[in-house]
Amino acid sequence: MKRIALALGGAVCAAALLAACGGEAPAAPPEQQGTAERPAPNPLNNAYFGDLHLHTRNSFDAYIFNVRASPDEAYAYAKGGTIKHATGFEMKLNSGPLDFLAVTDHSEYLGVLPAIDTPGDPYSKVPFAKDLFATDPTEVMAAFRIFSNSLRAAQRMPEFADQRTVKSAWHDIIDSANRNYEPGKFTTLIGYEFTSAPEGRNLHRNVIFSGDTAPELPFTALESQNPEELWKWMDQQRAAGMESLAITHNGNGSNGTMYERTRWDGQPVDRQWAELRVRNEPLAEITQVKGTSETHPLLSPNDEFAGFEIMEWYIGSTQPITKFDGGYVRKALKDGMEIEAQVGANPYKFGFVGASDTHNAAGSYEEDNYHSKVGIQDATPEKRGSAPPTGKTWDNYKPDDNVARYATWGASGLTGVWAPENTREEIYEALRRKETFATSGPRIRVRFFAGYGIGSQPLTSDAGVKNAYANGVAMGGDLVGQATGKPDFLVMAMRDANSAPLQRLQIVKGWVDASGKAQEKVFDVACSDGVTLDTRTHRCADNGATVDLKTCSFSQDKGDGEMAAVWSDPEFDPKLNALYYVRVLENPTCRWSTWDAIRLGIEPNPDLETTIQERAYTSPIWFIPTKAS
Repeated sequence: MKRIALALGGAVCAAALLAACGGEAPAAPPEQQGTAERPAPNPLNNAYFGDLHLHTRNSFDAYIFNVRASPDEAYAYAKGGTIKHATGFEMKLNSGPLDFLAVTDHSEYLGVLPAIDTPGDPYSKVPFAKDLFATDPTEVMAAFRIFSNSLRAAQRMPEFADQRTVKSAWHDIIDSANRNYEPGKFTTLIGYEFTSAPEGRNLHRNVIFSGDTAPELPFTALESQNPEELWKWMDQQRAAGMESLAITHNGNGSNGTMYERTRWDGQPVDRQWAELRVRNEPLAEITQVKGTSETHPLLSPNDEFAGFEIMEWYIGSTQPITKFDGGYVRKALKDGMEIEAQVGANPYKFGFVGASDTHNAAGSYEEDNYHSKVGIQDATPEKRGSAPPTGKTWDNYKPDDNVARYATWGASGLTGVWAPENTREEIYEALRRKETFATSGPRIRVRFFAGYGIGSQPLTSDAGVKNAYANGVAMGGDLVGQATGKPDFLVMAMRDANSAPLQRLQIVKGWVDASGKAQEKVFDVACSDGVTLDTRTHRCADNGATVDLKTCSFSQDKGDGEMAAVWSDPEFDPKLNALYYVRVLENPTCRWSTWDAIRLGIEPNPDLETTIQERAYTSPIWFIPTKAS
């Protein structure tokens, strides 16, 4: 194994690394430039960060919690502006503007609650209107349950059979996206959330359109909870010229049903179904405010980093999850290879994205700038479990189930894409080809390539990146086996200057063994601080980075600003199907709940983790043996 580890601290990338670091390419000669406002495309691609899952006042479960921010305000926040929280305080990103954003309000009852709350609107006269906005929280929640029960049963309430309000709100969302699009500077993507929740199990998807138009109405879970019907509708729209893709989210809240090995009706998976799914659903959300869906400690007992920000509740409920198989993406990736061996197509050949799923129109991506998710419900430390109520101490404190659930939520996450420029066309194309990565919040940049004979030029120069694109495959792609030799895997990651240095680079491998059973293994491939990699355990020793829990300051002399590796799989078998993805870990930092406690001058909640290791994940690369190809 060849390995390169670079310790650049917080230094600015050298010019040769601009493409790998995500900065814009050096200015082209005047005759090659577009306009001053729109930088020339970078053929080696830039890293762009955004959020593909965000809710505004148009979502019934945002408006009910006093969120009044519009799609325009959501875009203003993403561009670096300041907007108001439901409780009145100001929200602004400390880490700077995002590069792209999709507003994905729930399509079910889209815009209906604002209409109910508008005097004179016909919807304001529905029998339970006064209860929805009563002063008694018990009355409000009883009325709100009418909506959640409708979703669980997939039955549209007859009071809202007229779709005029949904259509109006949908077209306002489309118009807002088009109005806020700034090619070359800030990209908006038209989208919505398909909110399938049979018996409360989370089968939600975000549907993202490629262009400036969308269907007259979205396909909702009130038409059908069955995702297969959504995919067929997407195929129909594609045939009509409206390209889109779907992204699964919160498989961790599906009770094992997001990535099942059977169809909706219990019938065996066949090739047609697998191709229908992967054609329409090329991405999965691996991290967001409601927990991480990479893997669970019970599914990956040999992965000591598997227990990161785990949430074990149904979505929007205090009912505990009991089934984890079928709810996490690593297991789904392995199952997909097994299914492919049986039916000839892989339904779970997806890339990774991260998102916030905020219902505040403003994502909480920063641990020290956390405002949680659902308006007035979790707006204070007491309401989200990082401080005991007045008069209580941690010794005599027992949170109710809602507060306990909010305490497991996290300041996550973001999608990174590699694209030549920041436009709808290029951002969407990067999503489609799965040249994407997810982060738990920080803007860690990471690249991943595989190929034969490309290891002599690592990703630490433009020449290495150019060679990797020319002679290898990037994250999200297929590497077809050769008759002889082993492939090289090239990785490079760069820290977020506003977060902690990097501690280690890992490659997670999944493969189908000779018996047809999928396996997994995690390999550390680069260690920070010059720490020697143990080739027997494939692990780096801990680098000794620490966090001061009184101030949240962290070690400045531990960890690397940039890490890179050229790795060869020591257990490679050219006859077996396999997949590989990268996981990058930072040094430990304070969790949001610890920041809350410090500001209040109290001890952190002893039942919560005080620190976390922020991380990033690349989309996989699939190895296809020569015979299989």
